[in-house]
Amino acid sequence: MHTRRIGDVEVSAIGLGGMPMSIEGRPDEARSLATLHAALDAGVTLIDTADAYHRDADEVGHNESLIAKALASHDRGADVLVATKGGHLRPGDGSWTLDGSPRYLKEACEASLRRLGVEAIGLYQFHRPDPRVPYADSVGAVRDLLDEGKIRLAGISNANPEQIRQAQDILGGRLVSVQNQFSPAFRSSEPELGLCDGLGIAFLPWSPLGGISRARELGSAYAPFARIAEAHGVSPQRVCLAWMLAKSPVVVPIPGASRPETILDSVAAADLVLTADEISELDAV
Repeated sequence: MHTRRIGDVEVSAIGLGGMPMSIEGRPDEARSLATLHAALDAGVTLIDTADAYHRDADEVGHNESLIAKALASHDRGADVLVATKGGHLRPGDGSWTLDGSPRYLKEACEASLRRLGVEAIGLYQFHRPDPRVPYADSVGAVRDLLDEGKIRLAGISNANPEQIRQAQDILGGRLVSVQNQFSPAFRSSEPELGLCDGLGIAFLPWSPLGGISRARELGSAYAPFARIAEAHGVSPQRVCLAWMLAKSPVVVPIPGASRPETILDSVAAADLVLTADEISELDAV
């Protein structure tokens, strides 16, 4: 497995997004555990989760607990950097709400620590800006958690360039990751990716294949990805992830998966080398 860096931690070039294993339409636990174990067997050492990755109101942290169970039952579990997030909530009716207050973020972090069964969270990220709370206050809470040793690394998610710079200042230069949506269908995070590249901050594209419902349609929606995939004898999804890796050494995609074969195909993207012409063609999509 090729590797990249998040802060001072070396991680697999392709991570695993855990959300599909815990929200609506999720598989049974046995298949989820098989998917997580397949990722670990393939060398994945970055797993992304959040306390809000659950379906029902009474199961907050479902995905964190699932991941903790998978790691505890695998001999490579201790090698994984678990990245979780706080600041998003799911009331249980299918909606997503926000709470970026320092009080909530610190309480959420404590709960995530218990579910993950660790003394310090590997990477904790502020999930999404809350318009009711000054951004500096929310990121300040993450800084406090870092200073207190509750988290080892600090990041932000769904942030714009101004917020990235502000977070880097508030954290005293210790911002290690930005997790934003980025895919062939969602290219508006290019400025954030470029800024992270310049600052040496890991950029973690979420929904890199277009999301749970659209990932399978990537090749039919974007002909160049299908054509290049056919030329290499691989899937359009694998081409997409290889294209992202080629954009910058700070990019670490975190494709979601709920089947072993899906994450294994994604992991193989780290070994796919695209030509400069192919990359230019995909950039132009």
